[in-house]
Amino acid sequence: MLDASIKTQLKAYFERITQPITLIASLDEGAKSQEMLGLLEDIAALSDKISLDLTGTDARRPAFAIRRDGASNEVHFAGLPMGHEFNSLILALLQIGGHSSKEGRDILEAIAALDGEFRFETYFSLSCHNCPDVVQAINLMAAINPKIQHVAIDGGLFPTEIESREIMSVPAVFLNGELFGSGRMELAQIVAKLDTGAAKRAAATLSAKPPYDVLVVGGGPAGAAASVYAARKGIRTGIVAERFGGQVVDTLGIENFISVQHTEGPKLVAAMEAHAREYDVEINNLQTVTGLVPATTEGGLTEVTLANGGSLKARTVILSTGARWRQMNVPGEAEYRNKGVAYCPHCDGPLFKGKRVAVIGGGNSGVEAAIDLAGLVSHVTLIEFDSKLRADAVLQDRLRALPNVSILTSALSTEVHGDGGKVVGLSYKDRTTEQMHRLDLEGIFVQIGLVPNTEWLKGTLALSPRGEIEVDARGATSLPGIFAAGDATTTPFKQIVIAMGDGAKAALSAFDHLIRTVPEQTAMAA
Repeated sequence: MLDASIKTQLKAYFERITQPITLIASLDEGAKSQEMLGLLEDIAALSDKISLDLTGTDARRPAFAIRRDGASNEVHFAGLPMGHEFNSLILALLQIGGHSSKEGRDILEAIAALDGEFRFETYFSLSCHNCPDVVQAINLMAAINPKIQHVAIDGGLFPTEIESREIMSVPAVFLNGELFGSGRMELAQIVAKLDTGAAKRAAATLSAKPPYDVLVVGGGPAGAAASVYAARKGIRTGIVAERFGGQVVDTLGIENFISVQHTEGPKLVAAMEAHAREYDVEINNLQTVTGLVPATTEGGLTEVTLANGGSLKARTVILSTGARWRQMNVPGEAEYRNKGVAYCPHCDGPLFKGKRVAVIGGGNSGVEAAIDLAGLVSHVTLIEFDSKLRADAVLQDRLRALPNVSILTSALSTEVHGDGGKVVGLSYKDRTTEQMHRLDLEGIFVQIGLVPNTEWLKGTLALSPRGEIEVDARGATSLPGIFAAGDATTTPFKQIVIAMGDGAKAALSAFDHLIRTVPEQTAMAA
């Protein structure tokens, strides 16, 4: 099942296992069970601290548990955790085997202190690049606290459960049989939902922090670049972000980042975070910013307020809040989000295997999504508002060559239809004839561009009619000491490389502002 090079690497990893573990398999006569048996036999042969038991009693098959010998700590996988989930398997083996986590002491203690009965089920797809973060987070919780149980389920192998639970988006997490959350979630977010006092403690901790020389709001490419450039000046630099990486986390293939021919969003985000931490940038992740209180005097402190009641202060602020997927804003879209209306074809596409779907948007993102989905679903209808597609010619040619794709131009989507549980259709108007039409389908993937995350700044500084932060050539906003960079600004062309350049420029401008308005000994304090 595993090739020789992977076995060599795993053998070295498994030397970190300090407590014996047992793999308890629940198999049947199917081909997937035979694949699982081969995988588990290969793993067990690589360490004398791993044993294999074939007497599992899980109702789902194929499945297996990883159990710490002499304890009740265990995690379960239903299906083969390969693809993006292979790392989840390796981490689970190490953590159940006693290898310590790199997470902070505070969150590990919070997990250990959770009291109650927590039975988690997480549905994933092997092509989902957001799923491993959720699977790994809850696996870690189960490895720490025996009151937490977790089974990670490959939705593609258990379609009956997907249908009965009306799962239309992954990852989908259930707790004690009820939907707990869907989409990407960080460990701290999950713990905070279980520990009601976590938010209050976090707010107090954040508010007690000393002022930053530069505080970057947002952790995407612009924010990461800004933080590195600022920290290299030897000044106290921090980031506050809802999730480090921003939209890039949801980007699968990146082929236009100069000098890197191909990479993936999560890989680039991990590299950005590692670079920022190398310079001791203080990253305040999973924090929603709600307001900006500008300094009242030159060289004074600006306050950034947070949704949990806390706040952070800084001598200069760089706004790099990025953008999010634009919605159609038609009846039914919000009601059926994650119930057939989706925004990530890479994550959710496998859930629509053999079904009929529509892609809204004829730019590069929409056409690429349609091409990807055509290999999974029975039929794709691409719907574009304009009279022609706007994607690159090479993508259009590839799309038109596919036999199970229809293209509708001059079409205005008007309503998402559902049966109360999931999407069943889409209505659109032919803008040429003014006639209304309805498509019967099971999924709608919206790919119509981005909207800046700036609603919380209205009335505070100058925004364009589209809601973008107005900046000058130096990245300065209408407020002294407040700079901005990236997709949230009026800078044209929303690209990763442009956002990074914007971030670097804003950081240099912020430093220049500091040395001109703040005494040197203050501005240069680490």
